[in-house]
Amino acid sequence: MADAPPLKPATLAAQALGWTEPSVHAVVPPIHPSAAYTRTSDGRYPGGHSYTRDQNPTYDQVEALLTRLEGGCEALLFGSGMAAATTVFETLAPGAHVVAPAMMYWTLRLWLRDLAARGRIVLDEVPTDDLDALRAAMLPGRTAVVWIETPSNPTGVITDIAAVSEIAHAAGAMVVADGTLATPVLCRPLALGADLVMHSATKQLNGHTDVLAGALITAATGPHWDRIRFERGYRGAVLGPFEAWLLQRGLRTLYLRVAASASGAQRVAEVLAEHPAVAAVFYPGLPDHPGHGIAARQMTGGFGSVVSFRPHGGREAARAVSAALRVFRQASSLGGVESLVEHRASVEGEGTPVPDDLLRLSIGIEDPDDLIADLEYALAKAKR
Repeated sequence: MADAPPLKPATLAAQALGWTEPSVHAVVPPIHPSAAYTRTSDGRYPGGHSYTRDQNPTYDQVEALLTRLEGGCEALLFGSGMAAATTVFETLAPGAHVVAPAMMYWTLRLWLRDLAARGRIVLDEVPTDDLDALRAAMLPGRTAVVWIETPSNPTGVITDIAAVSEIAHAAGAMVVADGTLATPVLCRPLALGADLVMHSATKQLNGHTDVLAGALITAATGPHWDRIRFERGYRGAVLGPFEAWLLQRGLRTLYLRVAASASGAQRVAEVLAEHPAVAAVFYPGLPDHPGHGIAARQMTGGFGSVVSFRPHGGREAARAVSAALRVFRQASSLGGVESLVEHRASVEGEGTPVPDDLLRLSIGIEDPDDLIADLEYALAKAKR
């Protein structure tokens, strides 16, 4: 008899790996709120858990699912995306050389600059979509991490993960990919050569704007991964069991939500690209986007839920368009079921590389016709 074919990732996510609670055979996994676990008389932990700052059965299920979805070796949950990202750098040796792009999640960019100013790391900000610039920045034997974000937030810069990994590995550096905007539904960086994937799980992995969480998934275990696990436990950088349970619930619909939002984003981007009131659109699904060819090669099923654009008329026009939108909500996040708009430069403040007139859209799962009509209404109203 032939073996059953392996389950597809969407099925694994929908069924949370098919796990059933063993005592009462419940389909929905329980929450384990306990902070402590009993020992046997000889000091062992028969359940394999000692303290929730390090281990919790509610984490185990989510970490196992993320490991499978990303095609990794192990995963760790964190209390936020920033907690996950900063742990990568805090576990480097003092003075380690780090290469990262300037066009990236702005809070991490500011934190890396602060870390460099305090002498903890040596930071070179290099556009990672420019392979020649990346090669020139590498310091063989000294560069510890090349950080990439693809698509980037908020301008959708695409980095060739396989090419960057080849360059970084030749210099002895690891590649860490921020996969927040793509999710494993659209891109799996580990399969393309990255060593770690980071997610702000607050965003599309959870998908409901009600959980703060982060995750790291590794292609292979080793001393640095062991140090990351150690730091997470001792710094208490984990999320709570209830948040982990909510994240797992969100992951069950990940493939449906990502497909819907990516399809809607593609339609929105195409309409904006032809609109006379729009000066520029940033979305890798558009054929004239500089990274479209690479994105089409390393992403499958769509190009993500984030569309950014610049209306004619500068900063004031952008703010007027944002204020006139009625379906899009003005808020600082992305990846939820609801569509959001944000004037990024005013959020990021002085020194941001983001254009002063750029609006970032996070496309949710609403009917795209309603989102397009809302944008057309706001663009027309702002022009009057």
